[in-house]
Amino acid sequence: MGEIIKVGMADFKVSKYPNQLTTLGLGSCVGICLYDSKTQNVGMAHIMLPSSKDIRNNKNKYKFADTCLSLMINELKKNGSKPRDFRAKIAGGAKMFNFTSKNDSMNVGRRNTEAVRTLLKQLNIRIIADDCGGTFGRTITFNSENGELKVKTLGHGTEII
Repeated sequence: MGEIIKVGMADFKVSKYPNQLTTLGLGSCVGICLYDSKTQNVGMAHIMLPSSKDIRNNKNKYKFADTCLSLMINELKKNGSKPRDFRAKIAGGAKMFNFTSKNDSMNVGRRNTEAVRTLLKQLNIRIIADDCGGTFGRTITFNSENGELKVKTLGHGTEII
């Protein structure tokens, strides 16, 4: 087994077999995992918000789904991957706070998940598994050998997707 590489909040990392990628504290944030089985290249992003266009202070491109995903894909391409070979797994997007407002803009988890799904569809990258929604946080670990994503949730156990 290789190194376990930590991906921070509003960050992404790419690597290859035998390394694994992991991120902690996915609440309303979404973990986007891309796997290329031909090269065994992997990428993981920990995004906090759906769009850089909605925020004035958008200097950290890793914070937003729209900017971080394209940067991660470019980095994977530098390592020899072709976007047509990517398969995606996503996790997170929880509703961490209970608001009584009917305005859905406060449900950041749902907005993040929808943005990620839309972006991946536009890029023709198929989501083959997901563990999104709910009201609980997650920690994920992505295996570069086989593309398995281990999802740990407090009070809900661990599963491999």
